[in-house]
Amino acid sequence: MRRAGWLSVTGVGVVVALALVVAAVPLVVPSEDVPAHKLAAAVIFAASYLSLAIGKVPGLSIDRAGVALVGSCLMVGSGVLPLEDAYKAIDIDTITLLLGMMIIVANLRLSGFFAVITNWVMRHMHRPLMLLAGVAVVSGMASAFLVNDATCLILAPLVLELALSLKRNPLPYLLAVAMASNAGSVATITGNPQNIMIGSFSGIPYTEFSAALAPVAVAALVVTIALIAFLHRDEFRAHERIAPRAPRIRVNRVLMLRALVATGITIALFFAGQPPAKAAIIMGALLLLTRRIKSARVYADIDWSLLLMFAGLFIIVAGAQHALLTPNMVGAVGTLHLDHVPALAAVTAVLSNLVSNVPAVLVMRPFVDALPDHRTAWLVIAMASTLAGNFIVLGSVANLIVVEKAAARGVPISAWAYFRVGGPLTIVTLTLGTRWLWR
Repeated sequence: MRRAGWLSVTGVGVVVALALVVAAVPLVVPSEDVPAHKLAAAVIFAASYLSLAIGKVPGLSIDRAGVALVGSCLMVGSGVLPLEDAYKAIDIDTITLLLGMMIIVANLRLSGFFAVITNWVMRHMHRPLMLLAGVAVVSGMASAFLVNDATCLILAPLVLELALSLKRNPLPYLLAVAMASNAGSVATITGNPQNIMIGSFSGIPYTEFSAALAPVAVAALVVTIALIAFLHRDEFRAHERIAPRAPRIRVNRVLMLRALVATGITIALFFAGQPPAKAAIIMGALLLLTRRIKSARVYADIDWSLLLMFAGLFIIVAGAQHALLTPNMVGAVGTLHLDHVPALAAVTAVLSNLVSNVPAVLVMRPFVDALPDHRTAWLVIAMASTLAGNFIVLGSVANLIVVEKAAARGVPISAWAYFRVGGPLTIVTLTLGTRWLWR
């Protein structure tokens, strides 16, 4: 206990001291003192990304969203980035698209749609292997259009209850939720947060993005099902039929119909070439016009902390880019041959597992500008940053959501249990994805 208390005090002291030193930079040095601002930017950037990679600050209860907010405020407070430039650094299209999709997903969940789908899978998948495939396909397809984090947040507890009610080992089915969610989300711009950012940065049309990466997503889903079944073959070797008793579920049919129509129209607008952010937020707003459910219940389903983290990350990266990114640094990174698809995929995958995929994409953004083929580069980054999320539990927020939901019900998923499947899965799918785009 003494040691824990000492670490807590030390952690708080270090963080507070660092904040005071950095924030005092503009007070003790002139605004044109470039070296001081470079030092401040480097310290803030490194401390923020280290904390984001760990997921917390030792001795404090702050989460990733809080870290991003503090880091962005220090970038402004230290004079590294003017407040006006900080506002401009936030990509409103990304925030708007995420918010719109979260509102749509919230309406689908509250209507009982996901419970209906899970119930259907339970009643029609009569073998353990069929059940695994059904869970993976539902998770992958839902994630392709409805953001993988939100999909896992909804499906993980439903699949866990399903597996326990059938007296099956829940581990492989929970792994299928997380890994298939990552794999399926490769397919579209709205599949995951990093793809949403890439769609905004690159300007690649929704249809063109999907045409390029949907085959990779399908192949990754097939590999995911096969690898989980092989490495957990004791669960799937038995050929007994599953005869579940379908639970009674509450469904708001009118709300479900409205949410499904809104979802269909939104996806159609995406493929019709409408700006994704515009389509998503308009349909999300229209769904709030109802007497059947209070808006507050929808707002409670929105991951506001994720939106806050995004806004903070945009500012942190903009500050580091403004103060630290020099022609020499761009040239040094150029020696890594990022214009070659395998090299770019490898660098993105490694970086995604070091600092998580969303921060990794933001770090890669300025270096893509120096590459001759922006379209291919962004597609490679989307593919690699997403599939790399299956490597370890900390690889993506979707994984953490599934692990936390399982732990809350007394079903722990250890780092090894995840990596045993996720490690080889990532290597195989990254290889397939790289080969597909390297044409």
